[in-house]
Amino acid sequence: MLLPIVALVIGLAVLVWSADKFIEGAAGTSKILGVSPLIIGMIVIGFGTSAPEMVVSAFAASSGNPGLALGNAYGSNITNIGLVLGLSAALLPMTVSSGVLRKEIPLLIAVTLLAGYQILDGTISRLDAVVLLVAFVAVMLWMVLQQKNEDIIGTDTDKELEAHPLSLKMAIVWLLVGLVLLIISSRVLVWGAVEIATAFGVDDLIIGLTIVALGTSLPELAAAMVAIRKQEHDLALGNLIGSNLFNTLAVVGIAGAIEPISVAAEVLLRDWTLMLALTLIMAAFSWRPQSWQPQRPARINRIEGSAFVAIYLGYIGWLVFSVIQANSLT
Repeated sequence: MLLPIVALVIGLAVLVWSADKFIEGAAGTSKILGVSPLIIGMIVIGFGTSAPEMVVSAFAASSGNPGLALGNAYGSNITNIGLVLGLSAALLPMTVSSGVLRKEIPLLIAVTLLAGYQILDGTISRLDAVVLLVAFVAVMLWMVLQQKNEDIIGTDTDKELEAHPLSLKMAIVWLLVGLVLLIISSRVLVWGAVEIATAFGVDDLIIGLTIVALGTSLPELAAAMVAIRKQEHDLALGNLIGSNLFNTLAVVGIAGAIEPISVAAEVLLRDWTLMLALTLIMAAFSWRPQSWQPQRPARINRIEGSAFVAIYLGYIGWLVFSVIQANSLT
């Protein structure tokens, strides 16, 4: 039991450090190459921080644990909005200023609805998985094309980069080093957490929704905290939206392509429903009327952020209670 505990501590420490370097490299690369921080957040950072979910879900599906794979994806989406976005906004109100987000948020809602439609019959078939992966490729191409018409954001990032300039070589080095360490440290942390949890005989779906989802969402949490501290609000929100898109389309798609996933009824009624509700609430907070006025951008304030965290904690409490209740009946 000592080794898993050590893995948790070391994994978290490396995670926080690497997130700072990752954001620094991402912002520097975007500045030099003329790519906006939002697009970097949506594609590079979103993909990079979702890599743990992809690896875990692919491994879980190939090992005959598809419940862990699905729980990881949906649980990570819930964690990203409820905990990561909520905690970030609770600590420092998050300004939503980019017009591009008004396009990506409805896209996330549509993808979430597609996920709900696919699990209505209680299974994610290989055909469903192919549909998700094709949609994933289409979304990636669309995001790249959107860069041509994207509004200019990240003024604070430009100021910081001008004060602390990075060469293209060093920016890419920190981007890659940060990404690699983010993935490795999250894997170490999740391994330790899963080793501890499985010792208590917890169902793989619950493990995926809670410990694994939290562990694989730690890169998003660390990256969001650093981005908010550096006043890169659109980068933080773009990261979360991109990560949720990747989780729903690519993570579930890869797992389903490897092994069809049997979906329990409670996943639709409990987990997917909450995932959709949180997405709609995020849209309401980010897409309010004043966000259409550049001089009065929308903000996710501390009260709203705290509400997200409260919902997330209530959800985790619900899952823990269900486990305790199930164990008491056996």
